Amino acid sequence: MKIVGVDVGGTKIAAGLVDGDKIIRQTQVPTPNDRPQTEVVNAVIQAIEEVYDSGVKGIGIGVPGLVDLKEQRVIDVVNIPSWDSVPLAEMISDYFNKPVFVNNDANCFALGEKYFGKGKPYANFVGLTLGTGLGAGIVINNHLYSGRFCGAGEFGCFYYKDQTIEAYASGQFLKDMGIDGKLLYKRASLGDPVALKLFETLGLHIGHAVANILFALAPEAIIFGGSVSKSYKYFSDSMLEFLEDNFPYRRLYNQLAIEVSDTEESGIYGASSLVLDVVTP
Repeated sequence: MKIVGVDVGGTKIAAGLVDGDKIIRQTQVPTPNDRPQTEVVNAVIQAIEEVYDSGVKGIGIGVPGLVDLKEQRVIDVVNIPSWDSVPLAEMISDYFNKPVFVNNDANCFALGEKYFGKGKPYANFVGLTLGTGLGAGIVINNHLYSGRFCGAGEFGCFYYKDQTIEAYASGQFLKDMGIDGKLLYKRASLGDPVALKLFETLGLHIGHAVANILFALAPEAIIFGGSVSKSYKYFSDSMLEFLEDNFPYRRLYNQLAIEVSDTEESGIYGASSLVLDVVTP
C-alpha cells in the first residue's frame, strides 16, 4: 500500500512516499513559519505533490503541536504562529481527494515504531523522543493513545526540581549549560571526562523521567528516539543505575525492555503509520 507521510517541522517540511516498508521517494521544502496559515498549508501541499503517486491510499501528517482529533484540526503548533486553528486534514483531503490523518509528531514516532521499528513485538510501550525537548507517544493494546487534543504523554511537563523534567532530561539541559549536543557527543567519544560526566548527569535525570513513566503506565518497553538518543551509550549507565537503586517495583523494572530506535526518517514513517492504523490495504 502506498502512503504519503509528512513530517511538519518549524523549519522544514519533509514528505515521503512509503510503499510497504520502504520510502521510495522523498523531498523536503522550507517551512514558511512566519507566513499566514494558507501559505504554510500550500507548502505542505507542495511537499506532497513532489512525492505523490496516483496509487496513494492516504496521507498522514505529523505536526509539533496539539491536534483536535475529532475534527482533525491543528490548534497549536510550535514555531508556526499562524497555525492556531487549521482544518488541515480537510484542506489536504479536498486538494488530493484522499483520506488524510493528522496527529502530534511524538505520537507519530511511537506509532511508526509499532509498524516499522522496535515497537513491533510490544503491545504496550512508550516512545520517548529526546531532542530539544522531551516528547512521548503511548501505545496501549497495540493502539495509539492520544488523549484529548493529543495531550497524553506530556511527561516532560511533570514538575521536577525547580522546573520540569524536560528542562533536565533532554537537549534543553545541555543547551541551558551553553553546550552544543553534537560537540559534546564528539568530546565524549574521545573520552573527555567533562563530557562524560555531563552525560552521566543527564542520564540521572532521564532515569527520573523513566521512573515516572513506569509509575504512570507500567509499559512493556520504552523506545528512545530523537537526536539525544544517539548518545544513549553515554547516559544509559547512570540512568539504569538510578532505576536499579531507586525504583521500588522490582518485577516491573526487571521486565522492562529499553530500546533505541534505529528507524531512519522516523518522522515520515511515523506520519504514514497514521494511515496504516485506520485504512485497510
